[in-house]
Amino acid sequence: MKAFWRVLGKYVTPYRHYLAGSVVLNILSAILNIFSFSLIIPMLQILFKMNTAEYSFIPWDAAEYGFKEILINNAYYGVTVLIASKGAGITLLLLCLALGIMTFFKTACYFGSSAVMVPIRTGVVRDMRREMYRKILSLPLGFFSQERKGDIIARMSGDINEVENSIMSTLDMIIKDPILILFYFGTLIFTSWELTLFTIMVVPVLAWAMGAVGRQLKKRSLEAQNLWSDLMSQVEERFNGITDAVRRKTARVSTRQVLAHPMSEFLGTIMIMIVLWFGGTLILSDKASFDAPTFLFYMVMLYSVINPFKEFSKATYSIPKGMASMERIDKILNAENSIAECSSPAEIREFTDKIEFDNVSFTYDGGRKVLDNVSLTVAKGKTVAIVGESGAGKTTLVDLIPRFYDVTGGSVKIDGQDIRNLSLHSLRSLMGNVNQEPILFNDTIFNNIAFGVENATMEDVVAAARIANAHDFIMEKEEGYQTNIGDRGMKLSGGQRQRLSIARAILKNPPVLILDEATASLDTESERLVQEALDRLMKSRTTIAIAHRLSTIKNSDEIIVMHEGRIVERGRHEELLALNGYYKKLTDMQSL
Repeated sequence: MKAFWRVLGKYVTPYRHYLAGSVVLNILSAILNIFSFSLIIPMLQILFKMNTAEYSFIPWDAAEYGFKEILINNAYYGVTVLIASKGAGITLLLLCLALGIMTFFKTACYFGSSAVMVPIRTGVVRDMRREMYRKILSLPLGFFSQERKGDIIARMSGDINEVENSIMSTLDMIIKDPILILFYFGTLIFTSWELTLFTIMVVPVLAWAMGAVGRQLKKRSLEAQNLWSDLMSQVEERFNGITDAVRRKTARVSTRQVLAHPMSEFLGTIMIMIVLWFGGTLILSDKASFDAPTFLFYMVMLYSVINPFKEFSKATYSIPKGMASMERIDKILNAENSIAECSSPAEIREFTDKIEFDNVSFTYDGGRKVLDNVSLTVAKGKTVAIVGESGAGKTTLVDLIPRFYDVTGGSVKIDGQDIRNLSLHSLRSLMGNVNQEPILFNDTIFNNIAFGVENATMEDVVAAARIANAHDFIMEKEEGYQTNIGDRGMKLSGGQRQRLSIARAILKNPPVLILDEATASLDTESERLVQEALDRLMKSRTTIAIAHRLSTIKNSDEIIVMHEGRIVERGRHEELLALNGYYKKLTDMQSL
């Protein structure tokens, strides 16, 4: 339960004023409930004419009597005075009215105590979603390359929903039930400590039985949530098998969860039977220190204390189920972010000189070197193309510039400053990316182009689209720039998606442009339109382009040829062809 209290301490503390209100209202509800049930005793005595004793008022400070004796005597005295003056029928009516009034205020407090918990439940879940969202945005690309996409989605959706359903929904019971149990049990002790002592002897057996089921539930819940993550990550051929496994595991969890109520109901009834037998034999043998109406009141209070026990047992079943999901959420929330800013990062407002790779080396998780002592300078306003076979380290090299990864050796500098000393926001604000697979959203064309640019106007977006060769096909759409392009832009062709991505980069107008095989997957006509847009975009800005089709980079200021993490050749197109080396081999392969 330590983990559970840690979660509550972290997320519920900002809503502690609501908790205080819930505690006060629950205390009032418990007190009113006890006093309303206590009216049963004089009602029964009046109805069945069971109490013929005469009572006189005892001062509350009388030393020769205990508080319990004074309270009971004076209560009976008040009832006898009322009967003498108003009659038994009127007294019974007044007692019934008092019962109704107390019940009204009790239920009002009960409602209020639950209502003030709603902002806590909804607020905690909202805060948890926000924290997870911010954490995911802050994590480096390396984290997502190691985690399955389906697993992350399952934790953001299914696991947070499970925390809401299993933990936050029980928060009301966690506050309310202990208060009710405390007050009701205090009343039982006050009424008859002998019967209560006998009752307590039965409780540990019930608690052990409930705890055993709860421990099994957490274990099964964790297995079920892990299977759900597997389901979100599996390809089609394994989907049916994983689905069946999820169904079986979830069915077992649900079966154990629904067992909570009938099990606690049965165990509670057993306890009532035992206490009823024990107390009844005392009354029948005239050995009891209480009369039959008082014993009936005791049984009513004992039955009342069972309900919060049952509700509390449901919480003990639900909490382990939610904590299993919380463990999976914590794996993301507690994930180490290796791309951290220094204590006082510098802001870089503009790019004025050059980008330098100074003896850069890089490995993924300490494995094989992906980059090995790479040194490269990209001057402002120049276009540098990077070519090489798959796995040569091209994409890794350019991913180091915006600090998607950090170097494991050497340094990357912009205008002479190590990028690890710059703020991430200002560093990445200098750059625009156009990748082989455009990053688009299930939104309008306008919003996709304007993404990342504050206060972009329609005129700005249209101008960017014209430069990107996108305006014509956009206007062919029935809703123009307000056309929704679907998830990842799937309502558009590959070339159209790429031109929207270029229009976004044009609108941002970054001083440094990174192109990662931007035309690799396009047909000839789409490539021509996209390349024209790229040529316009590359004018008067620094460009680093990873090229798959070598025909697109012939006019680059410098071409870098990489092989197994090293730069093996560099120069202009004609110079590299004359070397008759790696670059010549690549061009010959593409000409076949």
